Amino acid sequence: MKLSIIIVHYKTPELLRQCLASIYEKVLLTDQKWEVIVVDSASERVSRDIVRHEFPQVKLLDFKKNLGFAKGVNTGMKEAKGEFILILNADTVMTEESVEKMIEYIEPRTDIAILAPQLLNFNGSIQQTFFSFYKPQTILYRRSGFAARMFGKKEMEHFLMADANPKEIQTPDWVIGGAMMVRRSAVDDIGMMDERFFMYFEDVDWARRFWHNGYKVVYFPEAKIYHSYQQESRSRLGLLGILFNKKTQWHLQSAVKFFYKYRDLRKIKVKRH
Repeated sequence: MKLSIIIVHYKTPELLRQCLASIYEKVLLTDQKWEVIVVDSASERVSRDIVRHEFPQVKLLDFKKNLGFAKGVNTGMKEAKGEFILILNADTVMTEESVEKMIEYIEPRTDIAILAPQLLNFNGSIQQTFFSFYKPQTILYRRSGFAARMFGKKEMEHFLMADANPKEIQTPDWVIGGAMMVRRSAVDDIGMMDERFFMYFEDVDWARRFWHNGYKVVYFPEAKIYHSYQQESRSRLGLLGILFNKKTQWHLQSAVKFFYKYRDLRKIKVKRH
């Protein structure tokens, strides 16, 4: 099978319906076999009914508890049969030929493990989706606008790859996991997502492991997908938001796990080529 599409869903049934409808309208792999798998965390009847009655060709994996993103992706990949796997959030909407262009680009380039499309807001503006690796101070600067303006401008420009043109192909350190195509053979080589990351940093960690093992992570703007992106972990209360925003807490907990995992950089170096 050429392609498996995995949608990790959590309590946004109308967005899930919109995402699935766009897939079956826009993906036209007429000469290739492909499949769609929905991993439904903390599953509710409304989302199950949407899949079973409106999209019966979809394979539904429903769970009573919230698996988290990494475990949700891994659960889907264990069922997937595709040579390539497109991982999507439910808040994405496909465009014409986006999948076809991604497969055409990644298939002959066997050193690419992750290929990420350009993500667009619904007004057509481009979202920031590719980055350099985090440093501990990056977290502080991102959560404190004043500190970033005073001390962290250079670091933030590096993290955000400010000099990179989002309309051109890039090889960033990592890309957000909301929409990415992965090569199954590369996953078999280095392993699935690290489930120690319940939410956030699982995409950063995965990209680092791919780079470390000689694979590339590529941002590919010729393929475009709409995405209703919200930075839910970015609290308006800044550092005080840690006390009130659960997703902020998840983000910081995952950051601590990430920096601890890669604490000895002499043993873990990223190969860039």
